[in-house]
This record gives sequence, structure tokens and C-alpha cells, in this order.
Amino acid sequence: MRNAYIAGLMMVLIFFGFGCKRDIKNPDEEERYTGPTIENHDVTTLYSDSARLLIKLQAPVQQEFESGDGVFPEGFYVEFYDEQGQLESTLKGNYGKQDPRKSLYYARGNVVVDNLKKKEKLETEELFWDRNKGKIYTDKFVKITSPEEVLTGVGLTANQDMSRYSIKKVTGKFNFSEE
Repeated sequence: MRNAYIAGLMMVLIFFGFGCKRDIKNPDEEERYTGPTIENHDVTTLYSDSARLLIKLQAPVQQEFESGDGVFPEGFYVEFYDEQGQLESTLKGNYGKQDPRKSLYYARGNVVVDNLKKKEKLETEELFWDRNKGKIYTDKFVKITSPEEVLTGVGLTANQDMSRYSIKKVTGKFNFSEE
């Protein structure tokens, strides 16, 4: 009886031993996760110098990836302040991307820059903002509206507050003067 019990136990162990065979896979051949490693909601980032607020960035969602890049899939909104702490200009876009190694931001989709002091508005579909240099630029179509005129063109380089700008290829200038 004891031999039958041991033989039965051995059969069960052999059955389960062969049934639990696992394939060993090469990890280099496995598909890697490429999605965000961190996702933050209702983000507010402040940039200051000597306790003086210079830039305020807000976004409903910010995703960070293993590479260090950040993405704002639902867009972002930036406020630029002058030396006196007064709001000078704003930047918004429907989608954004950030390369923190270069302090470079990319905005796409209904991009608008408002210079509140000069009452000028820049509209384009794609814009780059270099935070270190304090510059914005694009090679796409741009439209700048002021109380006196509308300028259109292709390509633009400007200060981030839109106080000075240069349109590479002006395609139109329309004045609003009454005669």
C-alpha cells in the first residue's frame, strides 16, 4: 500500500512537473513600454529669479517619459511677467512638448501669443519657445493683429513677450485707418 501511495505521488509530481514548462524569453526581444512614466494633473510650474516671478506655466495634464521629455496632451498656458511683476504676455497651445535638457518647448494647434502691453496677438499653428534665450520662433504661417493693422507672413522670430519680432516672409499688411 505504501508503494502504491509513493508511486501515485510520483505520477502526480511528474504530471505537474512536465505540465508547468515555461518558455524562457529573451528580454531584448520583448516589446518595451513606451508610454509615460509619470502623469500629473492640474500642473502649475513657476520660474523665478531672485524671488521674482518671471514665468508661470499651467496645464491640465503633463506626462513625463523615460527620456525626460514632457508632453502636454491637452495643451498648456504660459504667462510672462516683466521686472515689476506685471503680466506682460501669454502663450497658449492645444498641444505641447518639452525638452528639459534644452529648455525648449513646442506648441501646436491654435497657438496664440498675446502681448498685453502692446495689444498685439500672434496666431499660428506651430511655435517653439526657447526658455533659456527668451525667444519664440516658427517657420509656419503667422498672423499678427494689433489695433492699427494685421500682418501676415511665413516664419517668425521674436522675444518671448512679443516686444520685438521679425517676420521672415511678409505676405500681407492691412491697415485699419478710417478715411
